[in-house]
Amino acid sequence: MWLAILDGEVVGRVGLDLPQEDGARTGFWLIELLRSAWGRGIGRAGHDLIERTAREHGRTILQSWAEHPAADGPSMDAPTGFGRIPLDRAAQFYLAAGYTLEQIVRQSRLDLAGSEPHLRELLADAEAAAIGYRVIQWSLPTPTEFVDAFAAMKARMITDAPSAGLDHDEEKWDAARVADWERQYNEADRHLLVTVAQHVDTGELAAFNELVIGKDRTAVTGQEDTLVVAAHRGHRLGMLVKCAGLLSWREAVPESPRVMTWNAEENRPMLSINEAIGFTPISYEGAWQKVLAEA
Repeated sequence: MWLAILDGEVVGRVGLDLPQEDGARTGFWLIELLRSAWGRGIGRAGHDLIERTAREHGRTILQSWAEHPAADGPSMDAPTGFGRIPLDRAAQFYLAAGYTLEQIVRQSRLDLAGSEPHLRELLADAEAAAIGYRVIQWSLPTPTEFVDAFAAMKARMITDAPSAGLDHDEEKWDAARVADWERQYNEADRHLLVTVAQHVDTGELAAFNELVIGKDRTAVTGQEDTLVVAAHRGHRLGMLVKCAGLLSWREAVPESPRVMTWNAEENRPMLSINEAIGFTPISYEGAWQKVLAEA
């Protein structure tokens, strides 16, 4: 992470995230500048620094996400066929730097006040369709008997979730990685609720959902990973774990007024669940990628 300083004043930041998987090829970056610092070449200099640092660490793929507020004028369609963004300042920056738009991500919001009756109806319908499965929930730490199965589901997030043309490094999750992941949440005093669906006959974990909030329990809740394992799809398990989680969340953190979540626009199965629950779209992000040429 670097600070951008202009005339003695901090006007922005530049960050590069380098995954530490064996053989990792990717780097994820951000550049954030105060509007007063626009037009001075700081963003271009920041990107040069990002690209140079990525190369020094052997990375060949750069990815970045940017919000693109709705606007009149020229626009771009996602290559997936789902979603469109305006050809705004951010889009022009990426294009000039050699990036391609790969995917559009929808940010959605659910207001929790008064949501309980509807969530209970949806949960009952999902339970009727999920015969042979049961809901299990925990806050950190993950129960010992579920650590390995939970780690396996976390590893599948990077491969099973729709990623359009984005290249990803596969992630390896085991008990040690789960413990390290939990430590970061606990040290930041973040409260996390995990809701899973377990196949009763085999004991396999078939789906999971995560809800999290920071130190301020009156702030907005984040809905993080949600996954239904491919072999268990078709039983409304996504609806099951989401509704069960949200209902328990209302009891555990009643002060939080709403939930935010992000989904790829082409991920219609998950978006259909969110829309049925009552999530409404509030913004869209472009997922951009550049494959670095050989030096």
